[in-house]
Amino acid sequence: MFRTLDRHVVFEWLQILGLVVGATFGLQMIFSLYDTYKDLRDFGASAGEMALYYLVRSPSNLSLVVPIATLVSLLYAFGLLHRHSEITAMRAAGIGLLRITRWVWVIAAGLSLLMFYLNGSVIPWSVEQSRMLFENLKFSHQAEQAVSGEAVGVINNIGYHDRIDHRVWMISRFSQYSNRAFGIQLYLMRPDGSEERRILAAEGFWDEVEQGWTFFRGRETTFGLEDGEIARTLAFEKKELRNVDDDPRWMMRFEKRPKDLSFFELGSILNSPEAAEHPRLAAYSVRYHSLMAGAFSCLIVAGLAVPFAVSGVRVNPAVGVSKSLALFFLFYLLATIGTMLGDQGAVPPWVAAWLPNSFMACLAGWLMIDIR
Repeated sequence: MFRTLDRHVVFEWLQILGLVVGATFGLQMIFSLYDTYKDLRDFGASAGEMALYYLVRSPSNLSLVVPIATLVSLLYAFGLLHRHSEITAMRAAGIGLLRITRWVWVIAAGLSLLMFYLNGSVIPWSVEQSRMLFENLKFSHQAEQAVSGEAVGVINNIGYHDRIDHRVWMISRFSQYSNRAFGIQLYLMRPDGSEERRILAAEGFWDEVEQGWTFFRGRETTFGLEDGEIARTLAFEKKELRNVDDDPRWMMRFEKRPKDLSFFELGSILNSPEAAEHPRLAAYSVRYHSLMAGAFSCLIVAGLAVPFAVSGVRVNPAVGVSKSLALFFLFYLLATIGTMLGDQGAVPPWVAAWLPNSFMACLAGWLMIDIR
């Protein structure tokens, strides 16, 4: 039942939460503007295109905004109640801390469920779509400036190892705009690791519809099975390889840092058999599990904020902000240590991802027991 006491406590918190969410979200958007506005302006983006980009990008900030706002608002709101002796009066009347804060836990749990949904759907969509909008504007600008489309959206030095079909790629340049690659080295290996064929080409084209490659102005070398020596080498002007379906955009996904990939993209990498032996697989897995673990941060910060706010002397509630900074520094330190251990394979990725949350949850539980 939502009684007068619950209504008073919750409303005191929620009105501050709304203000902090708005302020934090606005600050994040300012950082986004500072980070990309000059580039968008240089790309010749119109006001409408800029507005669409920032509108699509805005949900990606929620994964950071909501936990921070929850912590700061709880510290401030309950610090204010404590300063005005309201918490003391409630507890003197025989009302326990858990009873006072029961709706805080319900709402914090609801926020954690909301974050779990956002991390698994809306935020990945926001990350991918805003990146696509940014790249489209960039490519359009480059296309207007370039003599040919081959110079638009160029990515240099792509390396990729298809461990399922035993193919190794080295591409000097690839244009995301024209789907043309330059300076191609393709090594087709046997299951035992020996080289079967080698294709060197000056240029190649990736056909997204047919899902295959066409090479131009190159040479194909075949190696013997027994001795590994060159058995045949032939030059070609054009060579179609429809059975080679390695997508260059999939290759480039492995070139990105784990934190630059969305939840969907990380999941696609982890679920791909060809990534099973990738040297950075642990880093991708740690990032993937960290995004899932982060969804429950709202519940954990509630367990930290409440005892911090209602204990100690009645000082200005703004002191809660400094407490929140200290807590986030501790969480960041633990997250960094966990990520390092997970990336190096010292602990399983899920352990590395849940280490900061587990420690903070234990700290929150100890504080709640101690304050009672």
